[in-house]
Amino acid sequence: MSVAKKLIRCVILDLDGTLLNTDGIVGNVLKVLLGKYGKEWDGREAHKIIGTTPFEAAAAVVQDYELSCSTTEFLSEISPLFSDQWHNIKALPGANRLIKHLKSHGVPMALASNSPRESVEAKISYHDGWKNSFSVIIGGDEVRTGKPSPEIFLEAARRLNIEPSSCLVIEDSVPGVTAGKTAEMEVVAVPSLPKQSHLYTAADEVINSLLDLQLEKWGLPPFEDWVEGTLPLDPWYIGGPVVKGFGRGSKVLGIPTANLSAKGYSDLLSEHPAGVYFGWAGLPARGVFKMVMSIGWNPYFNNKEKTIEPWLLHDFNEDFYGEELRLVIVGYIRPEANFPSLESLVAKIHEDRRVAEGALDLPLYSTFKNDSYLRSS
Repeated sequence: MSVAKKLIRCVILDLDGTLLNTDGIVGNVLKVLLGKYGKEWDGREAHKIIGTTPFEAAAAVVQDYELSCSTTEFLSEISPLFSDQWHNIKALPGANRLIKHLKSHGVPMALASNSPRESVEAKISYHDGWKNSFSVIIGGDEVRTGKPSPEIFLEAARRLNIEPSSCLVIEDSVPGVTAGKTAEMEVVAVPSLPKQSHLYTAADEVINSLLDLQLEKWGLPPFEDWVEGTLPLDPWYIGGPVVKGFGRGSKVLGIPTANLSAKGYSDLLSEHPAGVYFGWAGLPARGVFKMVMSIGWNPYFNNKEKTIEPWLLHDFNEDFYGEELRLVIVGYIRPEANFPSLESLVAKIHEDRRVAEGALDLPLYSTFKNDSYLRSS
């Protein structure tokens, strides 16, 4: 355990992409609106608009897609489409946990977003207890220049009456990280774009998701909800026929995974950070088994697509491709990581198995073995 770098006295949080899963909504709205102009949104410009002000984001889209309207016109067309979607935006995994934890320990929090104050208030109104948890809320229209300018963070510190150097900023975008460091604050980056963590070198720490935040590094009260190397989650459910994967589970790793197709699960996959999870697996014809699974890109193999690879912790005598597999995911073990060698990867996967097997015997997790979802065909 490293000694805290500084004693942090408050936490300043970004909203979109840090606490709220807005990226999917942005993509859906842009698809619809660009379609009207005969253009197709393909997501490749996402890096240009993440963390910018609404006007800058609109300007980038108008320019890149050579639209026949002005930035102001585009903004006035797209704003109501976004407003209609605010109620659909889910909190990112770990967001509610973080807000509740800091509030219960009396750590002052500020919300500082490049979005206009009105839309910040509208978005958080759908999340129970959020508004009352923040001592300060600042929108991008309340400062002269948005991030990457440090102005919004310095204003948050001023309103909290806390020295900038005693503030910890949590951000998902490069402009946000730049703003926080220019304000001479400590910054933890939680990149919202996959495979882009190399762009965040200015941050003091880069983590995979809010689930991996270790507050004690910053002299803040640590989370105390980890149980024997696992983090309990609200259960989530996923199912489908077992598909042939990359053919490397058994052959390369000696670990037979029962892969599920990621098709039709893009929303679910964007909701859950890449990492190692565990829970129960049901094969209606065969029974219910302990299961550990990875979601992500497998950096060692550098997948192009995010995959779902469950490993049923049972020795089966034959393949069961095409059979319906039902999963109840109940906990989290660790973020996705890269490994220097195949041996170290295999060793880690077996360690994940041991952690999951032990945890699933705890009453906290074992009750889900009886979930009716696992047995229904």
